Amino acid sequence: MDRLAAIRFNNSAKSYYFSTTLDLIKGDKVVVETIRGLELGEVIADLKDMSEFNLNTELKEVKRRANRADLEVYEINKIKAEKSFQICKEIVSESGLDMRMISCEYTLDASKVIFMYTADERVDFRELLKKLAAVFKCRIELRQIGPRDKAKVIGGLGTCGLPLCCNSFLGEFDGVSINMAKNQLLAINIDKISGACGRLLCCLKYEDEAYTELKKKFPKIGSRVNYDGKSVKVVGLNVISDLVKIDDNGNISFIGLDEIEKEAKPHNNENRHKKEEREFNKKPRNKDALKRTEHPLESQSKKTASTTKQNPSHRPHHNNHKKHHPKGNNTNGRN
Repeated sequence: MDRLAAIRFNNSAKSYYFSTTLDLIKGDKVVVETIRGLELGEVIADLKDMSEFNLNTELKEVKRRANRADLEVYEINKIKAEKSFQICKEIVSESGLDMRMISCEYTLDASKVIFMYTADERVDFRELLKKLAAVFKCRIELRQIGPRDKAKVIGGLGTCGLPLCCNSFLGEFDGVSINMAKNQLLAINIDKISGACGRLLCCLKYEDEAYTELKKKFPKIGSRVNYDGKSVKVVGLNVISDLVKIDDNGNISFIGLDEIEKEAKPHNNENRHKKEEREFNKKPRNKDALKRTEHPLESQSKKTASTTKQNPSHRPHHNNHKKHHPKGNNTNGRN
C-alpha cells in the first residue's frame, strides 16, 4: 500500500510530499523526480498512511533509496556547483548586468544547473543564457528570488544569536505587519525589528496571538483608572509581569494589575448629564419626532418648574390687591 513520505532537499526547511511503497525511515536518503529533474532528498519524518489525508492531486513516487553511487555523484555535483558559481559571476560581470548571484545547484544527473540571483529591476538575460549554455553544455535555469528567499538560501544568525528561522525550520513565509510589533508594545525601531533580509522579523508573528489574549485583561493605554483613591492615567503595560505603568500628575510608576480598577467612577452628576446628552444626540429622528422629543436637560428644567408651581412656598410674594390698569390700555388688548 502506498504511504506518504515527507522529503527535504539540500537541508532546506521546506518539505515536499511523495508517495512510496518502500519501507523508509526518518533519515533515509532517496532519489525522486521533481519539476527540476532527478534530485537527492532526505526523509524527515515517519511515513504516513495515504488514507489519513484527503489529497486532491496525484503525488509523484519515490524512485529508489539512494545508493553509494548516488551519494558520490551528489558530492561531486556540490563541488562542480561551487566552480560553476564563480564562472557565472565572472560572465555576469563581463556582461555588465545589474544582478547579484546567490547560489548554484546541479540536479543529480547533472542535466540541469540552476542559478539563483537577486536584482532591483527586471533583467534581460537572454544573451547571458546563451553564454552560460555554451560554457556548461547543459540546460540553464536563472531564477530571480527576493530578499527573504536570499536569507533563506544563504542562512546566518539572527539578532537573537540563533540560526535564521527561515533557514532552519520555517517551510513557508507568513505575513508579518508593523501592527504586530505595536501589539506587542515594541519600540518601532526598524533596524531592531528587521531581520537579515531587511524585512520585518518572522518571529514577530510567533507571540502576536498570545499578546492579543493577554492584553484583554488590561486597561487600554491612555485610559484612566482608579488607584489608591485617585484617578490616574495608564501610559504603558507589561503583560508578561502583569504590571501597569501609570502617570499620577507627572509621577510615573508601575503597579500590579490587581491593584487597579479598569474604569474610574464618576465623581458628580455632570458626567451622567453628558452621557445622557450624547445618547440623545445619537438617536435618529425625523422632523416630527424633533417636535415631540425633548432634550433630557430641558425635560429636567420643566420638571423643576412644575414642582415650583405646585408648591406655594416657592411662589414669589405679590400684593393681594389687583393692579389698576388705565382705561383703554388693558392687558388683553381689547378696548
